[in-house]
Amino acid sequence: MPAAPVDASPTSRNVTIFGATSFFNDTATEMAYWVLPAFLASIGAGPAQLGIIEGIAESVASIAKLFSGYLADRVPRRKPIVVSGYVVANVVKPLLALTTSWWQILGIRFADRFAKGVRGTPRDVMVAESVDPARLGSAYGLIQAMDSAGAIAGPLIALLLLSRYGIRHVFWAAAVPGALCILVAAFGIRETARSRSDHKEHEKTNPTLTKDTPAKLGGLFFFILFVVTLFSLGNSSDMFLVLRAQSVGIAVSHAPLLGLVFNITYTLFSWPAGRWSDRFSRRAIASAGYLVFAVVYFVFALAPSTRAIWFTMAFYGLFYALTNPVLKALVVDTVGKEMRGRALGIYFFATSIAALVASIVTGELWKSYGPRLPFFFSSAIALAAAGLLMASRLWPEAKRQT
Repeated sequence: MPAAPVDASPTSRNVTIFGATSFFNDTATEMAYWVLPAFLASIGAGPAQLGIIEGIAESVASIAKLFSGYLADRVPRRKPIVVSGYVVANVVKPLLALTTSWWQILGIRFADRFAKGVRGTPRDVMVAESVDPARLGSAYGLIQAMDSAGAIAGPLIALLLLSRYGIRHVFWAAAVPGALCILVAAFGIRETARSRSDHKEHEKTNPTLTKDTPAKLGGLFFFILFVVTLFSLGNSSDMFLVLRAQSVGIAVSHAPLLGLVFNITYTLFSWPAGRWSDRFSRRAIASAGYLVFAVVYFVFALAPSTRAIWFTMAFYGLFYALTNPVLKALVVDTVGKEMRGRALGIYFFATSIAALVASIVTGELWKSYGPRLPFFFSSAIALAAAGLLMASRLWPEAKRQT
């Protein structure tokens, strides 16, 4: 069956559908995510166990992304991989309501993040094939905005449920947006992959599409990979921010509100940041995001007041908006079409393994020295990464790119 024609509009059907699936999926995820530290505490677990759970969960996702990135460049149909990832993630999530120990939570998070890893890279390759290259940042930004909009809805629903019921009811309720996500993905996504012969013919008739893009993973890609991996060594799980907020007096019941203020900023700026990166330097915008991260972690280290924590958490959403969609577009820029899946897979793998190390180290440092040291450490690494990312503009390949 021939693939559907690629729509050059930044709001093409696939981009809109992927945005909708991200909205429903993240609603379900964030309903559970922001109450997880409190739930762990209720069953006798603490920061060290949280670090292990989140670190292992994210490393599993990274390994899956590496493998699925290779598949995305090889298989003729990517939709089944993407849809199956959404199915698994949203089937296991409500099972958190049945858990009684932290290792059971680890198993569920393992399955959830593995499914995310399986679907993530093929989806991002399909997005790149669904829009004009000049609007790639906008497309990733729009999907990210929808994703973080779901992360606003999720904590609000969780907060409402917590006011009337217990935490376990929140987990059960996550099944509803999860089911909607599966339905939209299954019936809405259009296949984009071309056959091998179609791909060769397309390149022959459009020789300028890859004129300024390396045909393999080149030095610029690996330098950017080094920088974002370095940054990720200080980017531990956001649940440590929640724990830090609770340690300075913010009530456990307000944890979903922390997610709300963070995701409002994230939602408002993701699409504009993606669009800006199509017009200006992606490196400069992502570097600004790293600087925001450095400021946030510095303030959390000092934790001068609960008001400062609330304000800084809202500011933190700007970091994600300036980096998540922009860095994906930057990675795609540095490689040829036939290498997008592998490049994104390697990028996700390296940064997630570094995040695993960061979460485990943060948990242990917190346990041994208190919260200030790991937050200062993360802030310093972010400053270094921002400078290195801007220095990548001097790379010869970067000078050739528009």
